[in-house]
Amino acid sequence: MPLQNRVQPTGDIIAHPSRGTLIGNRGILHDAKRTLKRRWSHPHWIVCTLHWKDVRRVPMTPNRWTELFFLDEAVALAAGHRPCAYCRRADYRLWKAAWEHAFGERAKAAEMDGVLHASRIDKATHTQQQHAANLADLPDGTFILHDGQPHLILGPNLLPYGSDAYALALPKPSFKTAQVLTPAITVAVLRAGYRPVLHPTSQAGQLP
Repeated sequence: MPLQNRVQPTGDIIAHPSRGTLIGNRGILHDAKRTLKRRWSHPHWIVCTLHWKDVRRVPMTPNRWTELFFLDEAVALAAGHRPCAYCRRADYRLWKAAWEHAFGERAKAAEMDGVLHASRIDKATHTQQQHAANLADLPDGTFILHDGQPHLILGPNLLPYGSDAYALALPKPSFKTAQVLTPAITVAVLRAGYRPVLHPTSQAGQLP
């Protein structure tokens, strides 16, 4: 039976058999029976490479941090993560530069994490904090809800999300206001030039 460690763009964590392309860390979230008990244990939510040197991990080992998995980095960003400064150093530097461009000041990792945590979590429900925005102003790599389902913005298209792959692209709809899943802070970083690593199927079904 698959473990409950697959993160969706909505912030939900489900049981799914495939790993996706990236792994994330929010601390120890599971118990000795490998059952998920909480959504986070600290505000430092990072997204890491699946393969790091020759390190091998058994998911949800007791008393070790909980391995969370994502289809790609756009999903991880929508869920509130940022690039790891250790195993994805080059991407972290690009993220940090885009952050500085977006907000006009340098920030350390812990400072960014504090701002991100306030942007990704609804204090009343402890669930994903969503917001409304003009669809035309949203950058590539942002997730929105369309017909109640997560869709990725990429060029003139919306890509319907699936846990294993993106479905065939749709042209952007005509409505002006979108319900955005990606935290507002992260949207600003994407607008400033950060480009998340996307699943290969994001290109396969693109409309011209």
